[in-house]
Amino acid sequence: MTQYLSIGALTQYIKAKFDRDPYLEKVYIKGELSNVKLHSSGHLYFALKDGNAVMNGMMFKRDATRLNFTPKEGDGVLITGRVSVYEDRGSYQLYADSMSLDGVGQLYEKLEALKQEFKQKGYFAAEHKKKLPKYPSAIAVLTASTGAAIRDIETTLNRRYPLAKVHYISTLVQGNGAASDIVRNIRYADELGVDVMIVGRGGGSIEDLWAFNEREVVEAIFQAETPIISAVGHETDTTLSDYVADMRAPTPTGAAVMATPDQVELMQQLKASELFLNQRLVQHIRYQKEKLSRYQQHPFFRNPLMMIEQKQQRIDETEQRLQYLLKQRFSTHRERYIRLEVRLTPERLSHKLQLFRSDEKEMSLQMKQLLDRKMNKAAHQLDLQSRLLNSLNPTGILERGYSIVRNKKGIVSHIDALSTNEDISIQLSDGTAEATVNSVKENTHG
Repeated sequence: MTQYLSIGALTQYIKAKFDRDPYLEKVYIKGELSNVKLHSSGHLYFALKDGNAVMNGMMFKRDATRLNFTPKEGDGVLITGRVSVYEDRGSYQLYADSMSLDGVGQLYEKLEALKQEFKQKGYFAAEHKKKLPKYPSAIAVLTASTGAAIRDIETTLNRRYPLAKVHYISTLVQGNGAASDIVRNIRYADELGVDVMIVGRGGGSIEDLWAFNEREVVEAIFQAETPIISAVGHETDTTLSDYVADMRAPTPTGAAVMATPDQVELMQQLKASELFLNQRLVQHIRYQKEKLSRYQQHPFFRNPLMMIEQKQQRIDETEQRLQYLLKQRFSTHRERYIRLEVRLTPERLSHKLQLFRSDEKEMSLQMKQLLDRKMNKAAHQLDLQSRLLNSLNPTGILERGYSIVRNKKGIVSHIDALSTNEDISIQLSDGTAEATVNSVKENTHG
């Protein structure tokens, strides 16, 4: 029986093999995360898979807290660590020391960080969006000089609105130097004085479209005076240029449609307007002819002297009426003048003045009598008040035989305020006496 091993012994042996293998002490593995769980202890548990295999992994809290992103389902990652055996389950697993997003994942992480930054600055706000002109006279197209995008834009512009002058500005849209070339051409087109600008390219991966996510490109679009349509990639592709631009088109062809009116629709509108104006003009001419015909049938036009004679007659009637009114008004004022003249004779005025003087004397006498009564009443009240004050005057009380006793504390009103051999002052009606208290006796009756 000694040749049989226990499960624990075998697992320990296998673990020792793993731990002593130098190729498993430090491994570099890439794959896709799944079943990601952050334990309450802070340890991170996950599975790492690719198209052929799956292995379990974990990262201790000390390493997980140093991650600069939050691992989630489906993330492509690059991991360094070691491979060992977890004895409790008898399975091997990856112990990760570091983890970073792999390629595209890092770009998406950077894209999200830039998006949040520009959003907080207000670059994507609706109030900063400029309106597109309805009938542009000049359009600038910034894209690669070869490829499907420029052909689609050119074909659409020629078909829809050939009246506009189009400036095709060859621009790098991918690879090294693309971002700086896009910025330089945006500023150049802004100085041309065009009415609208189309900036874009065909579809591609996030790496292919990355130039339109660069900070300098976003800021150049935001600072441009000319309205800009972003036409980067296909409808499912989204870049920061799409967010900051004044309008976002799903495709380069869509951008050309947004930038211009359709000449077919314009021709239809012009024809409809021409038909409407012709109908209104015919109606107006017909109405004016009918109006002229009515004027021609009017008696005044058949006999103009009749109108002049009627006007002259009306002038005569008006003149007579004015003369009558003037005479009537003059007569009224004359009668009023006579009445006033009769009323304002010297005798009447003198009599009126005598009446006024008589009234004045009577009112003066009444006022004097009223004033005398008021004065007598006030003098009587004053005498009463004076007598009342004299009755309350301490000096008057002293003259009736009373006196006021004071010590150092003030007026003495009770016997218990005095003490033997105390100096006191006695105020009489005609002077003051100084004295010393020989004895103090309290009344023995109520």
